[in-house]
Amino acid sequence: MKAFVFPGQGAQFPGMGKSLYEGNTEAKALFEKANEILGFRITDIMFEGTEEELKQTRVTQPAIFLHSVILAKTTPDFAPDMVAGHSLGEFSALVANGTLAFEDGLKLVYQRAMAMQEACEINPSTMAAILGLADEKVEEICAEITDEIVVAANYNCPGQLVISGSNKGIEIACEKMKAAGAKRALPLPVGGAFHSPLMEPAREKLQKAIESTQFNTPICPVYQNVSTTAVSDVNEIKKNLIAQLTAPVKWTQSVQNMVKDGATQFVECGPGKVLQGLVKKIHPEAEVAGL
Repeated sequence: MKAFVFPGQGAQFPGMGKSLYEGNTEAKALFEKANEILGFRITDIMFEGTEEELKQTRVTQPAIFLHSVILAKTTPDFAPDMVAGHSLGEFSALVANGTLAFEDGLKLVYQRAMAMQEACEINPSTMAAILGLADEKVEEICAEITDEIVVAANYNCPGQLVISGSNKGIEIACEKMKAAGAKRALPLPVGGAFHSPLMEPAREKLQKAIESTQFNTPICPVYQNVSTTAVSDVNEIKKNLIAQLTAPVKWTQSVQNMVKDGATQFVECGPGKVLQGLVKKIHPEAEVAGL
């Protein structure tokens, strides 16, 4: 069985999507439609912008979404048996499996980006990657820090967990992780504490937008970050999508469940190769490829 997986923030690179735009008339039309919906030429930033310009959340999220979704939409015989996306990638996955229309997906992603940007400004916060420590140990250390917010945010693969929280909390946690034997405790260049309680203001805004958007019955199940299991029920998809902003991304568990349900081939759809690497670490026997 073939699983299509969609990357999240961090996969962007200058020039992303340019060859797709130039080499496919359908792709070009979709990119131009996106420029119209967003009210600015995101394609100019994607194709010609600097890394710095691409790193702004309001640009990064729709840029990665567009690259992923347009790639899926212009791939002949695109027929996934199951889909999943890492954080932001979940929105791409939901367009790819027919739950969301292209326009609605893009509007939600842009609203999500703006709401997250605002939440970051309200609560200056950050994230850090912890390498070489058991998940349980990372969770235990986060729980010990009670006067600051620090939580496990991204379960990327065994031995690689990202934590999220207040600047001070992350600083304290990184010292404790190193003392406990982590190979590395590395602050990440992100705008805020994604997938933590500090994203609550963004979650509330996004909830309203999600609830007023049309969701359709998908052509195949999505394995969501919050539940990690196959979901096809529209109401459940909505509920998990709303919870996603303040809940951890359980990528390791999602991939394990996809394998358990018969996935043998994982195709990464979008910029970069990050997910192919993570899938290989989670399940070395899996066949991985990129579109």
